[in-house]
Amino acid sequence: MHNKRSLLIKTIFLLISISVSANELLDNYRINGITKIEKQMDFELTKSSYWQKYLENKDLTFGYIENHSTILTCNKKASTLSLYKKNHLGKFELKKNYDAFTGKMEGDKIKEGDLKTPIGIYDITKKIYKLDSFYGPLAFVTSYPNAYDKFRKKNGSGIWIHGLPSEETRDEYTKGCIAIDNSNIECLDKRIDIEKTLVIIDQDKLQKKHSKKIISDILKQLYLWRYSWLYNDINTYLSFYASDFIRFDGMNFHKFKNYKTRVFEKDERKTIIFTNINIIHYPNSENIYQITFKELYKSNSFKFEGDKTLFVKIANNSMKIFTER
Repeated sequence: MHNKRSLLIKTIFLLISISVSANELLDNYRINGITKIEKQMDFELTKSSYWQKYLENKDLTFGYIENHSTILTCNKKASTLSLYKKNHLGKFELKKNYDAFTGKMEGDKIKEGDLKTPIGIYDITKKIYKLDSFYGPLAFVTSYPNAYDKFRKKNGSGIWIHGLPSEETRDEYTKGCIAIDNSNIECLDKRIDIEKTLVIIDQDKLQKKHSKKIISDILKQLYLWRYSWLYNDINTYLSFYASDFIRFDGMNFHKFKNYKTRVFEKDERKTIIFTNINIIHYPNSENIYQITFKELYKSNSFKFEGDKTLFVKIANNSMKIFTER
């Protein structure tokens, strides 16, 4: 509660500095109390002007990233794995390019055994040290298949970043993993925190320098989605979902609509807070973005605190969620 109140006070001062007059806020607080002020500030977070100002000096090289200090990018065509780290100014700097082996076959991984390295955005879930010598001294395990992969019914598993055989020669390709020299994998192990590292794999050179307008539009709509959820506006809330939406557990849009309608009919007061937000253009796509964040949801009947992932399509400046986890 103390942290929420502190955030509220900071937001009040920020709103005063951008668009909302001090007198308007004070009058509203004097007459209606803090609840109305909260609603007013929640609405301010749905405005482009707030997000455009907020993003003025943000590094959008890989998108909008709050939760990762390290990015590993793989260019399959160039056979490189590149290490980027945030500096003290919050800017991503290229630290090292590693020569890399990738899957024998070109294109995106679709199924087990197709000898392709997947194209996508992945976390590193763990490190493995006790390995067959074929994989070198250690391996980083990626989160393939992610929610978007599963939405597209892709399968397979065990996509690693690993070393090279220590006791034999090998072909210049893998079955789908990314392999780098053993001295480099050991160096990489010392330079990254796997909990703060994101892996982005593309067939060719990765798109960089994302549009501030597009990112601010997505943030604005993310918080409008939140606003409608927070204040029980079921029609606006559902308007953010694509008609072909399928949740991670297979629930389609029709069943999801019925489920959410029952929840909204309770008309409960809620707390919904998003932190550690990341918005990244999905590789090998024109209009698909991955949005991840930590979500705190609390009402009288339910509490959730954990990771949330949305995959959205952007068309005509509108965000449509087509799968979530």
